[in-house]
Amino acid sequence: MATASPNISLGGLAERLVEDGLITEQIALVARNESVADGVPFVSHLIKSGKVDGNELALLASQEFGLPLFDLRAMDEEAGALDLVGEKLVRKHHALPLFRRGNRLYVAVSDPTNFQALDEIKFNVGISTEAVLVEDGALTEAIERVLRAQESLQMDLGDVDLSDLDIGADEESEETGAVDVDDAPVVRYINKLLVDAINAGASDLHFEPYEKHYRVRFRVDGILKEMANPPLSLAPRLAARLKILARLDISERRVPQDGRMKLRLSKNRAIDFRVSTLPTLYGEKVVLRILDSGSAQLGIEKLGYEDHQRVIYEENLEKPYGMILITGPTGSGKTVSLYTGLNILNREGINISTAEDPAEIVMEGVNQVNINPRAGLTFPAVLRSFLRQDPDVILVGEIRDLETAEIAVKAAQTGHLVLATLHTNDAPQTINRLMNMGVPPFNVASALNLIIAQRLTRKLCEKCKAPVELPEAVLLEAGFTQAEIDDGLTLYTAVGCNSCVDGYKGRTGIYEVLPITEEMERLILREANAQELAAQAAREGVWDLRRSGLKKVKDGIISLEEVNRVTKD
Repeated sequence: MATASPNISLGGLAERLVEDGLITEQIALVARNESVADGVPFVSHLIKSGKVDGNELALLASQEFGLPLFDLRAMDEEAGALDLVGEKLVRKHHALPLFRRGNRLYVAVSDPTNFQALDEIKFNVGISTEAVLVEDGALTEAIERVLRAQESLQMDLGDVDLSDLDIGADEESEETGAVDVDDAPVVRYINKLLVDAINAGASDLHFEPYEKHYRVRFRVDGILKEMANPPLSLAPRLAARLKILARLDISERRVPQDGRMKLRLSKNRAIDFRVSTLPTLYGEKVVLRILDSGSAQLGIEKLGYEDHQRVIYEENLEKPYGMILITGPTGSGKTVSLYTGLNILNREGINISTAEDPAEIVMEGVNQVNINPRAGLTFPAVLRSFLRQDPDVILVGEIRDLETAEIAVKAAQTGHLVLATLHTNDAPQTINRLMNMGVPPFNVASALNLIIAQRLTRKLCEKCKAPVELPEAVLLEAGFTQAEIDDGLTLYTAVGCNSCVDGYKGRTGIYEVLPITEEMERLILREANAQELAAQAAREGVWDLRRSGLKKVKDGIISLEEVNRVTKD
């Protein structure tokens, strides 16, 4: 056993322990020497050797230094704090970073006189540090728990090489001084999930904390699939990493936040993500929407319009004024349809301006404005400004209220082509929705050129789809005519193989394309209901969503089950 050196004087916590009679000066000096020789913290050595009770020592330290004693077992280690510091410093100083608030990092220590730890962490992180006093045994358990979770992430990563991946906030976002550690496991794990989602053709990623587990789901072809189950203890760190990338406030976990980030896959291709956080019972849920600008460059022929529907859309895009409305639920592809139309119109001689919340697809040559209600930049305010900017084409991300609707209608009546979205179930209901908002029927009739209702359906995998025989009664009930059945129908069903997901691969649209004819205008002027408008559309040969879906079933592109899923009889 090491002996005390007469040249070493006690100080700090050791001196207080001696003054309070918990240990003798000789024991304190020997413990000091042995802890230095063994490379372990003084407090940990005392407790491990049985010289002092851990709880008793923690209470004494709290009284001596005027620091509140925190119960670490009741606290969540947050928010990428370990990513800022790294395992090496945590083990060296027996100090665990807990959370960050602004430019201050709070670090759990069992010895408040361990100034070397706080100073070295401050030097490496670049922000101020503040001690949080905890009991030594709880601190040891917390450190091991966090580091074990980190090791499990490293195992999940396997041999994936993400060293060339460039990911960060959207270029338009301001720098916040957030610190990254590019080789930290949480960072690499997030990067891997993003790349996996893109490779899988996902449209959304959901990071979801629950009481007893954590899951990551991808929305692929419109259906959510569970893809990963990281340790629940990592929930706040995963959320914080995503918030750092999107330049959100990682210290604010009580209210929803929205942001953007960019993943650069190569010099020529970058993927934007829209990031949304939501406080839930068990932590923050984070949802990422993948915004691939290349989707608008596919061309209208790739979207699934039938030939006669595509011709009607293209003819109305060439009209100098009027309104084209695209309607459908969230995630039905409305934005892609709108931007495909804008891509057709995007020429040197046409001035195009868009107002969106937010802009999901970035298009060169188009003047795009993000709505910001807090700054007074509302849809009506932006549209009024557009009308003073000599526009030819105006896109409104969504018509939500009467004021926006009235300005859009006025623009359509005064020599501008207006494209917009509205949330309704089908094309005839869109007309009634505008009138219910308060737009006079004569304005609706004079402004509207075209309404397109749409849904996205999963396409059958060409490699594994299999023919299926259904009774004639089922086919008739589904909507097929007797003539179609007599001519012979070959329907297919999903099977599943290594090239697809549950028998489906990719998506296509089904559409109801309703031009506003003179007869339809007369019905609008007399405020006809949706049923009367739908009946007139059918007389004019307009296919409803069900009919369009059945055509793709007949062509072997989608299954009857899929049409039943996205449409109503």
